[in-house]
Amino acid sequence: MSQFLIIPMAAHVALAVLLYVLLTAARAPAVWGIGRRPDGAHPWASVEPRISANLSNQFEWPLLFYAACLILMQLQVTSSAIVLAWIFVAGRVLHSAVQILTQNVRLRGIVFTINFLAVLGMWVLVLMAANRSPVA
Repeated sequence: MSQFLIIPMAAHVALAVLLYVLLTAARAPAVWGIGRRPDGAHPWASVEPRISANLSNQFEWPLLFYAACLILMQLQVTSSAIVLAWIFVAGRVLHSAVQILTQNVRLRGIVFTINFLAVLGMWVLVLMAANRSPVA
C-alpha cells in the first residue's frame, strides 16, 4: 500500500515543475526579450514575483509532508494517510492558484490551512503508527 503515497508525492513534484516552467516563461521578456511588448514593457512583471514566492513555498511546509509520507511508508500506510496526502496536494494547487492569480492574502491564508491541517493529520498518523510498531 505504500506505493499509493508515492503518487501524491509525484503530483506535488509535478506542481513544482509546472511552477518552474511558469517562472521561466514569466521571466522570458526580461531575460531573453521573448514576449516583450513593443514599448519594451514586461507583460508578466506583476505576476513573476508571486510565481517565484509560490515556488519557494513549495520547499517549506511541504518538507514535512514528504517526511510524513516516507515515515508512513516504513511504518503503516492507511487509507486515511492517502486521503490526507491528496488533500495536501489539492490544497497546494489551490494555494498556488490563489497566490499567483490574486493578491488576496487573507484567502491565501485560509487555503494554506488546508495544507497545514492535512500535514498535521499525517503526523498524527505517524505518531500513532510509531506507537504500534514494536521496539527493536
